[in-house]
Amino acid sequence: MKLIQFHLPQVGKRVGIVTRDADVIDVTSKESPGVLEVLALAYQEGISLGVLLADIQEQVSSTAPIQIPLSGEDERGAANKAGLTLQDLDVTPDANVPHLLAPIDAPEVWGCGVTYKRSADMRDDDSEQDIYSRVYHAARPEIFFKATPARCVGPNGFIGIRSDSSLTATEPELAYVLGGDGEIVGYTLCNDVSAWDIERDNPLYLPQSKIFYGCCALGPMFVTTSEVDNPYDLDMRCTVRRGEDVIYAGEVNTSQMNWKFEQLTEFLMRDNPIPFGTVVSTGTGIIVPNDLPLAAGDVVEIEIDGFGTLSNPVKQL
Repeated sequence: MKLIQFHLPQVGKRVGIVTRDADVIDVTSKESPGVLEVLALAYQEGISLGVLLADIQEQVSSTAPIQIPLSGEDERGAANKAGLTLQDLDVTPDANVPHLLAPIDAPEVWGCGVTYKRSADMRDDDSEQDIYSRVYHAARPEIFFKATPARCVGPNGFIGIRSDSSLTATEPELAYVLGGDGEIVGYTLCNDVSAWDIERDNPLYLPQSKIFYGCCALGPMFVTTSEVDNPYDLDMRCTVRRGEDVIYAGEVNTSQMNWKFEQLTEFLMRDNPIPFGTVVSTGTGIIVPNDLPLAAGDVVEIEIDGFGTLSNPVKQL
């Protein structure tokens, strides 16, 4: 199952199921106004996500036909009765038009680093010490706090370049979502935007390199684990566009990752209370060259087949 969050004018945030034909079925309810609440409700009730959403969908289908804009109880079923598709929603965010939001309002986003060998090699090229290769081969992974909801953007939202950075880069990553008891309940795409020059100046500056407005883009969909045969065999692609030109294109397969997700989760949750719905981004194996830092007006696209494309323009902060 693939879920999205989206905005409807004069209605607000909605929850939708994306069908195989990319149609959107609105399954918003008072009890589950967002994907996070849907997941939590299924966990609390001890039922599968599919059963819960089928019940909500049955309630939605029984409502009378309505027109957008909507208000009050008649908001239920708005997307399917308006005939919206994923493509219709994949537009620049504007309060006056339907558009995609981040697929989950994650209370916390955590990142993992140096999980791919190429990342370790690249980062050591810029360091006087072998600290990154040491982490790659160590028994403990690099895990860092990345973002809160206010620092995250969804599809087509602006990602940021820190005002004190001259080398900010995209880090395309597969991310997973944690449910109760550390269980992985789904996946999404993440752009772990990072100010490389700040981190390279001194590794102790890592939080400033990683955490700022627009440092994290998520989307376009929340993909349940049942939709992913093998998360360690996914082809990820990244394209950076500058005007009409593609200035960078790269790809990697997640089979090149050095850690299993359960291992990362165990370290993350060790003596550390992690909220339900936390997103964990698993590191990047796509390394943009140092001479191609992000610039205002660039557009970054990250894609995995079946996950959709996460596209974000770049803004100078």
